[in-house]
Amino acid sequence: MNKLELLRTFQRVTELSSFTQAAESLGLPRSTVSEQVRDLERLVDARLLHRTTRRVRPTQDGQALYERAREVLAQMDELENLFRQDAGALSGRLRVDMPTEIARRLVAPRLDEFLAQHPALEIELGCSDRRVDPLREGFDCVLRIGAIDDDSLVARPLGQLSMVNCASPAYLAEHGTPENLDDLSGHSLIHYVTAFGTRPDGFEYQRDGKLQQLPMSGRITVNNIDAYHGACIGGLGIIQAPLIGMRTHLQSGSLCRLLDDWVAPPMPVHLLHPHGRHLPRRVRAFMNWLETLLADEVDRQ
Repeated sequence: MNKLELLRTFQRVTELSSFTQAAESLGLPRSTVSEQVRDLERLVDARLLHRTTRRVRPTQDGQALYERAREVLAQMDELENLFRQDAGALSGRLRVDMPTEIARRLVAPRLDEFLAQHPALEIELGCSDRRVDPLREGFDCVLRIGAIDDDSLVARPLGQLSMVNCASPAYLAEHGTPENLDDLSGHSLIHYVTAFGTRPDGFEYQRDGKLQQLPMSGRITVNNIDAYHGACIGGLGIIQAPLIGMRTHLQSGSLCRLLDDWVAPPMPVHLLHPHGRHLPRRVRAFMNWLETLLADEVDRQ
């Protein structure tokens, strides 16, 4: 019985929440994948997965084993490459997550450069606006914009993103261009939240190094950055967003800058990975590449 093979199979089933998808990923029959998971459960004498007709999810014991298995398998990958002729070659799979805007505009168009340097690597690129849990969802590292409030993660600061206020020409033609905070009483703010049901922030600006908020009305609230930009282009109100995602719209004229004297504080940018985990060379290499890629886009603190 190859115990490492059992762990790798269990890892893929857990990450994909599916025996069928794990089998396709591993190039194995589904029956083999099921049998290997059963063998592992017999080996550790614990039920590792809850199985339903719709999805597969780890039990409490399964989650604990998954977290340890990822570290063990990462260390084994390092050992396998340690004495190979090409000691610098990287192999294996990387699972990373980052905001949609960063992935679409910066990372995905340049990812071929990184993969060309490391042809034996595979990358699973998650793009979302929600805050994923790297430990529970199996991400090797995540790029996060905004404040960090999770001490279970190691944070590498990359800099910060300048903010800008924007509205569409059509919106400004109808409602006028605000020149100061008092003018905002006659305007609408498009609200952005990570989860519906939470209270949207008002118009944010910085004075004397402190964050200030001005309550503003708005008829639309979104939880997706594409919808946020689209609603603004569609003339539904004012948005406050990182300049990095607004440059194309500002250059094309589809959006206009306003109230440059009242902008929100810059948003910090970090690369995160879990504490207490061996960090494989492939993860370190990707993080270093990503830091270099973003160097010209972020403001150093």
